Amino acid sequence: MFYRQASNQYITEGQPFEIDGTSYPANWLNCSTPQEKEALGLVEVTDSNQPEDDRFYWVSATLNGAVRTYTNTPKDLAALKTQWVSQTRQTAYMTLQPTDYMDSRKANDPSYTPPAAWITWRAAVRTACTNAVTAIDAASDIPTLQAAVQVQWPENPDAQALQPKV
Repeated sequence: MFYRQASNQYITEGQPFEIDGTSYPANWLNCSTPQEKEALGLVEVTDSNQPEDDRFYWVSATLNGAVRTYTNTPKDLAALKTQWVSQTRQTAYMTLQPTDYMDSRKANDPSYTPPAAWITWRAAVRTACTNAVTAIDAASDIPTLQAAVQVQWPENPDAQALQPKV
């Protein structure tokens, strides 16, 4: 995005625009040189700060001349915690669901024993979920919550077999 102080005008890439009665096509900013932009008095808009992750913050931007400033307002922590606990549990459920037959088969056939690697993996997924939910519930602010939702899910036992040999 560019700003022209003489006309207090913001010009966005990919959009046609007009300056002092002259029309410019949508691709003009992409095709023009820095000198051509400068000759029209165009200055690239710069950011004074960075937007935060909009999953956790309400982000708005204010333009003041050629400077854009982001306002990052934290979302409601309790609502976010509820959302992330639900999402984490859903991820664990969807991760385990394809191998749930192992548990039901064991229930119907006591002589069946699922492979040890899969038993270990399924337990590790449940543990990762429980640990993440505990960390989410304990989060006292947004940065702590952001760290808590970075769950490292265990790799299933077949993942090594599926990776290409190098």
